[in-house]
Amino acid sequence: MKPTLVIVGRPNVGKSTLFNRLTRSRDALVADQPGLTRDRHYGQGRLGGRPYLVVDTGGFEPLAKEGIVQEMARQAESAIAEADMLLFVVDGRSGLEPQDKDIAERLRRTGRPLLLVVNKAEGMNRPVVAAEFHELGCGDPLVISAAHGDGVMELVELALEPFPEAVEERDDEHGPRVAIAGRPNVGKSTLINTLLGEERVIAFDMPGTTRDAIEVPFERSGRKYTLIDTAGLRRKGRVFETIEKFSVIKTLQAVEQSNVVILMVDASQEISDQDAHIAGYALEAGRAMVIAVNKWDALDSYQRDRIKIDIGRKLNFLGFAKVHYISALQGDGVGPLLASVDKAYAGAMAKLATPKLSRVLILAVQKQAPPRHGIFRPKLRYAHQGGSNPPIIVIHGNALEHLPASYTRYLERTFTEAFRLEGTPLRVQYKTSKNPYADKTT
Repeated sequence: MKPTLVIVGRPNVGKSTLFNRLTRSRDALVADQPGLTRDRHYGQGRLGGRPYLVVDTGGFEPLAKEGIVQEMARQAESAIAEADMLLFVVDGRSGLEPQDKDIAERLRRTGRPLLLVVNKAEGMNRPVVAAEFHELGCGDPLVISAAHGDGVMELVELALEPFPEAVEERDDEHGPRVAIAGRPNVGKSTLINTLLGEERVIAFDMPGTTRDAIEVPFERSGRKYTLIDTAGLRRKGRVFETIEKFSVIKTLQAVEQSNVVILMVDASQEISDQDAHIAGYALEAGRAMVIAVNKWDALDSYQRDRIKIDIGRKLNFLGFAKVHYISALQGDGVGPLLASVDKAYAGAMAKLATPKLSRVLILAVQKQAPPRHGIFRPKLRYAHQGGSNPPIIVIHGNALEHLPASYTRYLERTFTEAFRLEGTPLRVQYKTSKNPYADKTT
C-alpha cells in the first residue's frame, strides 16, 4: 500500500502549492486568496522508486459551526481519518496564529504521525522562523518554501521514513474516467457522494460550491472508475472572478481528459442554452456521453412530459446519448446510469477490424452511392480505424473532398449501427489519393 500524506492547515498557508510540488503537477488551483480549496483533492507522487498518495484539504477551522466553512472542516476531518502521515502547514511569514493552536490541539488528539511544516520561508533565517512554532507541541518544525522547492525533498524523505517501501501497483487499468459536468447546483457533487456512499465532496445548497476538478477513484461490482467532479459552468458573461475563470478552465480540461461525460441537467428547470453549450463542448471534444436528468422525483407527470419534450428539442444533436431520469439525493436510477457509462466507454474505446469496416463501407455505397460532382462521382475504396475516444474511421478513395456533409452523416450512422456503438459520437475522415496524371500535359 502507498502511504497517504494529508496536508492540513488554516486557509492561505500554501497547502495547494505544496500539493502541486509533491505531485509535480498543477492539479490544485493556487491563488493568493483564502478558501480556494474546498474539497479533498487526491494526487500521486514519487520519491525515487517510492510512490505515495497526497491529499490536499481546504482551510481547516475545527471550531466552525455552520455554513461552507463547516463543510470544509468535515472534509478535512475525513482526510485526517485516512492519513498515514499528517503534514501540518503553517505560515512562516505571518507567524503563529491562534487558529494554528486550535488545529495543533485537534491533530495531537488523533495520535497520527505528524510533521510540522513552516512554509513561505524563502530568503528568511530558518532557525529564527521556526522558533515560535515550537509552542505548538508538534515536534521540531521543518522550514520550507513550497513555491521555490526549498526543503521539500527533505520533507518527503522524513514523511516516508516510517513506512516500508510500497510495492508498485499496476497502473494500466483504472477503468473509464467519467467527468460529471453541468450548470451550477444541478447535483453533480451529490451524485458522486451517492455513488460512493459517503460525503466525499462538499454538496451544499449554494451555486459554485465546487471550484476545482476533483478526481475520485471508485469501484463498483469489481469495476474501477475515476469520477471527476467539476465546477458548474455559467454563461460566459457571468464569469467574473478570476478564481471562477480558472475553475471553468479546469472543468473544460476535465472534459478533454475524460472518456465519458455525464451531462447533468436540472429537471426542475427548463433546458437552457448553457446546457446545450456544455453538451456542445463535450461533443466537439468527441467524448462519449450520458445525460442524467436530476431531481426527477420532485416533478409531477405534466412537468415530466414537458422536460422530455424540452430535451428532445434542445439536445437533439445528442441523439447517440442515453437519457436517464434520476434522483441523485435518493439514489434512484443511479445503477442504470452507470450501466450506460460502461456501454458508452466500450463504444468509445472499441477496436474496429479493417476488413469489416471495408465491407460495411462497400455495402453503404451500394445502398446509397455518393452524389456526382460534375461528371465524376467520388469513389470510396476502403476504410480503417484511425483512433479511439472517439472512434475515428479513415476512408480512402478518389475525389472525396467533394462529398457533401449529408453523406458523411449517412456514413457515420451506418458505421455506428453496424458496430452497435452506444453512447459515443463517431468521426469519419477522408484521405484522397492523388491522381498521378493530374499535372501531366497531353
